[in-house]
Amino acid sequence: MNVKLFNKLSFRLFFVTSLILILIFSLHTYITISNLQEDITKLSEQSAFNISDIIKRSTRYSMMLNKRDDIYQIIKTIGTEPGVKRIRIYNKQGVITYSTDSTELMKTVDMTAEACVVCHDGSTKRYVSSPKDSIRIFNLTKDERVLGLINPIANEPDCYNADCHAHSPKNKLTGVLDVMVSMKAADHTISTNRRNIIITSLLITLFISAFSGLFILFLVNKPLKKLHVGIAELGKGNLDYRIKIRTRSELGKIAGEFNDMSKKLSLAYNEIKDLSDNLNVKVEEKTKELKSIYGQIVQMEKLASLGKLSATVAHEINNPLEGILTYSKLIAKKLKEVNTDGLHDKSIKYLTLISEESSRCGKIVKDLLLFSHRDNEEFIQADLVQIIDKCGMLINHHLAMNNLTLVKNCRFESFVIVCHPQKIQQALISLLINSIESMTNRSGSIELRLEEEKGEAVIHVIDQGSGIPEKDLPHIFEPFFTTKEAGKGTGLGLAVVFGIINSHKGKIEVERSTAAGTTFKITLPIEQNY
Repeated sequence: MNVKLFNKLSFRLFFVTSLILILIFSLHTYITISNLQEDITKLSEQSAFNISDIIKRSTRYSMMLNKRDDIYQIIKTIGTEPGVKRIRIYNKQGVITYSTDSTELMKTVDMTAEACVVCHDGSTKRYVSSPKDSIRIFNLTKDERVLGLINPIANEPDCYNADCHAHSPKNKLTGVLDVMVSMKAADHTISTNRRNIIITSLLITLFISAFSGLFILFLVNKPLKKLHVGIAELGKGNLDYRIKIRTRSELGKIAGEFNDMSKKLSLAYNEIKDLSDNLNVKVEEKTKELKSIYGQIVQMEKLASLGKLSATVAHEINNPLEGILTYSKLIAKKLKEVNTDGLHDKSIKYLTLISEESSRCGKIVKDLLLFSHRDNEEFIQADLVQIIDKCGMLINHHLAMNNLTLVKNCRFESFVIVCHPQKIQQALISLLINSIESMTNRSGSIELRLEEEKGEAVIHVIDQGSGIPEKDLPHIFEPFFTTKEAGKGTGLGLAVVFGIINSHKGKIEVERSTAAGTTFKITLPIEQNY
């Protein structure tokens, strides 16, 4: 056998499949033929027994009356039936008294003949009690087998008490009925069925083997060839080669994975090539990214330094401002009491302006203190749902004054995270107030939505305000940056919110900002990792 051919998986699969089929059908054929032969032989035996039994029952009455002609006529008539080869009756001495072959009447049978050894072993005589115990099959001629059945005729009381011929009650048998049935038709049936079964088994084996060969050729051999060609092309460096196998089998999956691998290798190769061709451009881009990151780090350092400086300055100027505010209000009050002639109106106006500006400075100092304040309070487990509800209660009056409604969208009854609840509440209120101020002279609603994404708590603050200009988006979390009119904002609100969320190892960003409204997204870890 060709070694190269035998090493192929498809040929081995075909060879093993064909060999198993041959073994299975050979065994099936052998068992079927054996069972068929056994069944037909049993039918022949039953037929011989039925014929023998019919003869005994038909001749019983004539034997009782010793009507030999009637007995002979019955035997002769039954002997003409198809398949009946010979019928004879002989007494216990072996003398044939009745036979379908008249030439053997009154002859003594050979006890050593093949047809007699079933009942006689040499000189020993043993009479069987049942005809089924005396069935023998022997060759009558070279091409014909015969089934013989010895049916003993028992010495019944009616026999040994009869007037015509009395038998001694000591004798068990009065004679033996020997029926021979040809097995030619049965053997022909067995031979024909054997040939048909063998031919059918061979045809089925050949058909299944051929079908298996075609199945293996189209579903195994051809896909394997395609895989081999694909691997060879990939080895040559053809990364754009794709295997075209449209099947959901394992080979189809392997082809899909090969194509995916080839695609990724092609992309990686092109990327490397592009990187090599445009290395200077990539270096410049990475340099810009590094500069941007460095700028953020510098900004964070500036914010940290500004926070420390703000805390110092705020503490230093807070007390003088409180004094200026208090005394300016006190002087204005005294002047109002004595200003009956209107001489002090300008003084009172100036003092009021001093009070308002001092108050505004105080608010800036307060925001600076909030911005710079960093405490070491431990985080605790708190329910975000309760924090959101409390925020709604605190700004409820503010919402009512601006004809706005707060929509709380939360599908949780409770959502517990580890946080600083007062700081989270401060951040949410600050965002809600910004949303309210952005919706001045507008009616609508503000949505506060709580969700869980990838194991983190996500809070959306969605308003229907005027939005944030795109040019201002990169600067909204910087200290002292504000889009409000002069004197109406310190620019520290969102910076404080950013600091609170950052201290919780979270993230705040503007997810959407258009003329139809702004959406702030806050992401907080459920558990704090220190």
